[in-house]
Formats: sequence, C-alpha cells, structure tokens
Amino acid sequence: MNITNEISPEEYLGLRKAVGWSVFPIEEAKAGLDNSHVVCIRDDERAVAVGRIIWDHGYSVLIADIIVDPLYQGRGLGRELMENIMDHIKSLLKPGYRIMVSLLSAHDKEGFYKKFGFIDRPNETFGPGMHQWLEEK
Repeated sequence: MNITNEISPEEYLGLRKAVGWSVFPIEEAKAGLDNSHVVCIRDDERAVAVGRIIWDHGYSVLIADIIVDPLYQGRGLGRELMENIMDHIKSLLKPGYRIMVSLLSAHDKEGFYKKFGFIDRPNETFGPGMHQWLEEK
C-alpha cells in the first residue's frame, strides 16, 4: 500500500458508490477534488481509500470524506487516512493560530472519530450538526 495526494474523479466516484454514498457528475467531482487536499491509499495502482479536506485558509477546515472500499475495511486504512489528514492540518498552524476542524460522521461511526479528539454534537455548548443537499432538477 502506498499513499498519494491524487485520485481521479472516476476513482473517487467509484469509492463513493462502493460504500453506498451518492454520486454526481464527473465535472462536479473533479471541481471538488481540485479544490481539496486529498489523501489516497493505493493497493498497487488501485485507489482503495480516500480522505479529503476543504480549508478556507483561515481557521476553518472540513474533513469532507473518509472513504474505505468495503473490501479493504477493517485493515486500519481509515485510521491511516485520519492520522495523515490530522498531521497535515496541524502543519497549517502558525504561532497563535487556532483551527476548527469539523466533519459530518456517517451513521454509527462517531466512535471512530472520537479516537482523534472529536466531540459529539449536540452537547452543552454546541447544537447538532446540520446539512442540506441542493439539486437542480
């Protein structure tokens, strides 16, 4: 297994489909990848896991994707992606900086992210995370 910072839109959409997530037009996937920091784990040349972050170049980072091909789950690849991503985010810090790292966990995967210091929402300080998909019909 090796780690790269590149994945094709086709590979990315294939991984999304493999885990049952929605897919979208190739040009939309390409634009999202072009504007993200990507970590891809490959088995030989095959993309088997991908992580993606979006950073506003200020204080806010979104972990947008942690995807592991079902055939490769349970091998520590998700942990490897998260460790690589968190190390990258920490490298963005400068003296006095603070970065808020956010993510939307897949159902029942909260325990995985807690291992990396993430906290549940809602809690006594923060409300629940929310999202909305917009679609042109």
